[in-house]
Order: sequence, then structure tokens, then C-alpha cells
Amino acid sequence: MELDLVEISSSAVPPVCKVIDYKKFLYDQKKKQKEIKAKAQKIILKEIRFGPNTDEHDFEFKTKHARKFIEEGAKVKAFVFFKGRAIIYKDQGQILLLRLAQELEDIAVVEALPKMDGKRMFMYLTPKKKK
Repeated sequence: MELDLVEISSSAVPPVCKVIDYKKFLYDQKKKQKEIKAKAQKIILKEIRFGPNTDEHDFEFKTKHARKFIEEGAKVKAFVFFKGRAIIYKDQGQILLLRLAQELEDIAVVEALPKMDGKRMFMYLTPKKKK
């Protein structure tokens, strides 16, 4: 009959077995795994880069982009990149990131407060849960 004896649950006492076509069984399992993977929600991470001396207009422009990304459901990683001797302006970078968080507090939650990592100071913003 070209069927196989397949062990379904080995932990049960006694073990559960079925007489089925093994190739079709494997095919169905792969198909179920693909469906589960397709239904899983994918998290998108967008990055926005600032300099320590970012101008007012540039800040507003980038804030508008961050707002759009968050409304679409993406996480935003905002960071200030310090080039060369600009590393002495760490406080300005932190103020800039906190100001961004304040501008977006109506639609976003700060996941991690600004912290330094090498020449970068970064902060993560995630969309607020919808009720």
C-alpha cells in the first residue's frame, strides 16, 4: 500500500503511531511552518541620524520622518554621531535625543534612554500600543 508507520508522539505512554504516507506528512508539516512564519509580525527598525549641532529645521524634518515611521508601526533608532572632536558635545547630543522623545511622546514610548556606544549616542522609540 506504500504507507509508512510514523511515530507522532514519543513522550506518550504508549507511544502514538499512525499509518500514513511519510512524504506527504513532511510536506504538510513544512506547509504549516511556512504559514506560521508568514503570519508572524515582522518588526521593522528605521534609523535616524543626527549630528551634535543639528539645526532647528533639520531637527523638525527628521522628527517628521520619525513620526511617519512610528505611525507605520516601525521601531525607530535615533542616534547622534560624533565625528572627531565633536565628542565633547555629549550633553548637546543627549538633549537632542530627549527633545526628540518629547516631540514624539504622544505616539511613541522610549524603550531605552540615550546611552553612548563608541562614537554614537542612541535611543530606541517604539509605537504605543493601540487600545
